[in-house]
Amino acid sequence: MPTNIEIKAYCENKEKIRKILLSIGAGCNGTDHQTDTYFHSKSGILKFKEGSIENMLIHYIREDKKGSTESQVHLYPTNPDSTLKEILAKTLGTRSVVEKTREIYTKDNVTCHIDTVKGLGDFVEIIAKDNDGSISIDKLQEQCNQYIKTLEINAKHLISESYSDLLQQNNLFSQILVDE
Repeated sequence: MPTNIEIKAYCENKEKIRKILLSIGAGCNGTDHQTDTYFHSKSGILKFKEGSIENMLIHYIREDKKGSTESQVHLYPTNPDSTLKEILAKTLGTRSVVEKTREIYTKDNVTCHIDTVKGLGDFVEIIAKDNDGSISIDKLQEQCNQYIKTLEINAKHLISESYSDLLQQNNLFSQILVDE
């Protein structure tokens, strides 16, 4: 199973992140409008990603902790017209839906995303990937740490939750305010 080391942080300045990524030779793979549908799952997180660039079913297991996090990831490529999402929704139930615009940058085995998430704001995500067991966890960790420094990400902006969890927290907070 592929292993990733990932970080996610609030992004104060997308233009600055863009410029830094391009200056270090990261290639821009484009901008994708994506809808992620999260399903109820007995273990890990199961989501169906729909976009014009990326379409896949993703299952991953990771700790929710600030800073870099190790994830075990299964990816299943799908077709945009697949009925798989409908089948999963009927059998497992939908937990939440996240809409975002994602800029995708890659350099070697590292992918960086600049995300604008509906209802949440702007984020940067760094994913150092080992798809075949040839890169050690320490090396992946080192790569993430280097990107944190290079992109000048403030430690206080690091987050541990998924976008789905953050949206659910926002909805709960909003409901509390309405009820008061």
